[in-house]
Amino acid sequence: MVLPGFLTVLIFNYFPMYGITIAFKDFNASKGIIGSPWIGFKYFTTFFHDPMAFRVLKNTLLLGLYSLLWSFPAPLILALLLNELKNKHFKKIVQTVSYFPHFISVVIVAGLLKDFLARDGLVNRIVAYFGGSSIMFLLEPDYFRTIFISSGIWQGVGFGSIIYLAALSGIDPTLYDVAEVDGASRWKKMLHITWPSIRPTTVILLIFSLGGILGTDFQKIILLYSPETYSVADVIGSYVYRQGILGAKYEYTTAIGLFMSVISFTILYISNWFSRKVSETSLF
Repeated sequence: MVLPGFLTVLIFNYFPMYGITIAFKDFNASKGIIGSPWIGFKYFTTFFHDPMAFRVLKNTLLLGLYSLLWSFPAPLILALLLNELKNKHFKKIVQTVSYFPHFISVVIVAGLLKDFLARDGLVNRIVAYFGGSSIMFLLEPDYFRTIFISSGIWQGVGFGSIIYLAALSGIDPTLYDVAEVDGASRWKKMLHITWPSIRPTTVILLIFSLGGILGTDFQKIILLYSPETYSVADVIGSYVYRQGILGAKYEYTTAIGLFMSVISFTILYISNWFSRKVSETSLF
């Protein structure tokens, strides 16, 4: 039973990693990866000397930090609120409604955002109703990050709460009964029973989030951004797409991807080490 999954990961995840070597080669398709000559760290230095490098690094880091700041707590808060609901039917309705956006394609989400935020879209109609003037939201750099992060929260908050709800379901109900006998309020029970019980799960998910802080959802960015918003929306993923896929600079973009993978692994390792020292909860 394990063999099919193992072979899938081996063939599609590990074997292709040999292609990383083109980051250190002057790749020639006719010679292949093995026959292409080695050139060392040329493409890495080329990236750092590229005037666009600082902009894409800054935008990637800022979007990652903002997403972590706002998107990470949202599923946890929703799970805690759902856990406090006593009406089971209403709880199921809220869960279904909050889960649904996760299953909508990114392309559809981007299309909805473009329609709602268009000059004659729903949002601008509401603004005009209250006496405001129409705004081209997706062409204004000041609005892009807010739109990107808030839409990400809307799409992922429900599905992300499933793990926390699973952890909450494992809490012994007698702990709440004993706390109630002792006169503890709902806030005290959440603070001293609920939170300590799900803290290890929260720490593990936080470590994963820190490791993926540079892995911004560039697919949605590519669908939403434009030259007018490059100053705040152009991230490493979109830059690699333009240079690698559209510009056919495979060696150069492979070097960039490898560099970011090393940075992400370093962040993951450091955050895991710090968590193990502070809370005794870690991935490894």
